[in-house]
Amino acid sequence: MCPFHPTASGTEATAAASPTPQDTARIVVEEKAQLDFSQSMSYGDYLQLDQILSAQHPRSPDHNEMLFIVQHQTSELWMKLMLHELGAAIEHVALDQLPTAFKMLARVSKIMEQLVHAWDVLATMTPPEYSAIRPYLVSSSGFQSYQYRCIEFALGNKNAAMLKPHAHRPDLLAQVQARYQAPSLYDQSLRLLARRGLVVPSSHTERDWTQPYTASAEVEQAWLQVYRDPQAHWDLYQLGEELTDLEDAFRLWRFRHVTTVERVIGFKRGTGGTGGVSYLRKMLDVVLFPEIWSLRTQL
Repeated sequence: MCPFHPTASGTEATAAASPTPQDTARIVVEEKAQLDFSQSMSYGDYLQLDQILSAQHPRSPDHNEMLFIVQHQTSELWMKLMLHELGAAIEHVALDQLPTAFKMLARVSKIMEQLVHAWDVLATMTPPEYSAIRPYLVSSSGFQSYQYRCIEFALGNKNAAMLKPHAHRPDLLAQVQARYQAPSLYDQSLRLLARRGLVVPSSHTERDWTQPYTASAEVEQAWLQVYRDPQAHWDLYQLGEELTDLEDAFRLWRFRHVTTVERVIGFKRGTGGTGGVSYLRKMLDVVLFPEIWSLRTQL
């Protein structure tokens, strides 16, 4: 049945739902719709679609390479937005502007959910289909994504060795290095707790930001104070839950990455020289905000 014409037959419903040229002309007149964009900016102009949609250049003769390219290009676009939101959220936490930061962090979590579902599309590529394009990738690899590395550094997973893949591009290296040397989201969150009068050791509020984060019993006690009395520390409690949502989404993104790679290439080494699935599985053990998770056992 047609939802707009419950009693119409299939043929009648189709006819009723399809606008005629006369209908279109009437809509243009009544709605003052603009169809000629020769003198003004169009949808394609605003989004620069000519540049975006002409950026796919398969190197192999295989049909499925287009999927591989679009998958990774769209992921990089989402990561660009994620960095835009994440960087601003870190600044707002540093300025004690938590409501604005919460909106941005919630958006980052939703972007990660979007990226989780993107793996479902790539998973339609079978092992023989990937094998047909793999030789054409040479040594290019997602491992070399500077945006992903900036995201990891902004979330606190610091590793100096991860600067090296970008050394051949000084402009990109400068961006990655800036994230590497700056306080992470969690670093700024702990500094905020200290400013609010909670006991956070100076070893965790004034430290070498390039070093990996080390969990602290004192930090866990500070978060426990927040979680045991949410009403007295409502915005800090909400910050803790935003961090939980964020890491939860990040874990799912990583996990879906591992399962998709294993499904498509098994345990072959990655094109970038990593162990492939074995390397990705090690990354699943990384905990970004450890005290946020461990405190739950103590509540």
